[in-house]
Amino acid sequence: MVTSPALVRGGALHLLDYSPEEHPVALQLGGSDPDELAQAAKFGAQAGYDEINLNVGCPSDRVQSGTFGAVLMRSPDLVADCIKAMQDAVDVEVTVKCRIGVDDQVPEDILPAFLETVSATGCQRFTIHARKAWLQGLSPKENRDIPPLDYPLVHAMKARFPHLHLSINGGIMTLAQAKALLDEGLDGVMIGRAAYHQPMDVLCGADRVIYAQDAADADPVAIARAMQPYIEAHLSGGGKLAQVTRHMLGLFAGQAGARHWRRVLSENAHKPDAGPDLIDTALEGVLRAA
Repeated sequence: MVTSPALVRGGALHLLDYSPEEHPVALQLGGSDPDELAQAAKFGAQAGYDEINLNVGCPSDRVQSGTFGAVLMRSPDLVADCIKAMQDAVDVEVTVKCRIGVDDQVPEDILPAFLETVSATGCQRFTIHARKAWLQGLSPKENRDIPPLDYPLVHAMKARFPHLHLSINGGIMTLAQAKALLDEGLDGVMIGRAAYHQPMDVLCGADRVIYAQDAADADPVAIARAMQPYIEAHLSGGGKLAQVTRHMLGLFAGQAGARHWRRVLSENAHKPDAGPDLIDTALEGVLRAA
C-alpha cells in the first residue's frame, strides 16, 4: 500500500519498484482526493501494475488522520468519486478493499449500500475484510483479531450482488478453509498473515488444491534457492540482504530445521558482507534435519 500524497506530492516513485517476477501484481493506494488518486493511479499504470486497488479498510490512526482507509466506509459517495476518477485515468482494472463497517455502523445496512453506490461506477471487484474496524479504542493489530468475523454477511452480499466479483478476507488460515469458501460461491479468498508466516502450509499446495492442477506441491528448498538470483539483483542495485530474507523467515515454519533457518538468517543477514550464499548456509540445517 502506497499513499497517493507520497507519489503525487512527495514524488516517491521509487515506492512503485517491483520485480517482473511478481506479476500479476496490484498497487494499493491510500487516499481520498479523487484528482490526486487519479494521478497516483496513472503512475501505477505507467509502472506496469496489473490492478489499482483503493484502500478502504486500514484502521490506523495515521490513515484516519489522512481521511482514508476504513474511515471512508462512512463516505461511499466520496469513494465512488475516487473510483470514477481513477477509472477515467487508467485502463487497468480499479478495485476496492473494504471492511463490513466501522464503529457503530450496522454492517447489514451500510455494506450493501456501500457496494451499490461504489459499484454504480462500474467497479466490479471488491475484497471484503469480514470484520468491522473500530477506529477508537483498538489498535491496528487488535483490529485484525478482536472484532468478530461475519462470513455469512459476505455470503449474503454475493447473493444480493451476484454480478460482482467478491473476495473474502480475514481469519482464513488454511487452504481447506479457502477452498470451502470458494465452493460456497465466493469468487476469491485473500489470505494475509497465514500465507506470510506459514507459506508452506498455504502457498506451496495452492496450485493443486485451489486450481486443481495435476502437479506436485512447490518445494520450499527449491524456492529458497530460486531466490538467490533475485537477491543478487537486489544487492547489485544497492539493497541489503536482510530486506529480502526477513520476508523468508517463515518459509519452513513447522518443519524440521526451521529454527536453524530462522537463526542463521536473523543473525547474519544484516552483516555488511552477507550475500546470497547465506541461503545455502541456512539450508544446511534444514537439509540435515529432513
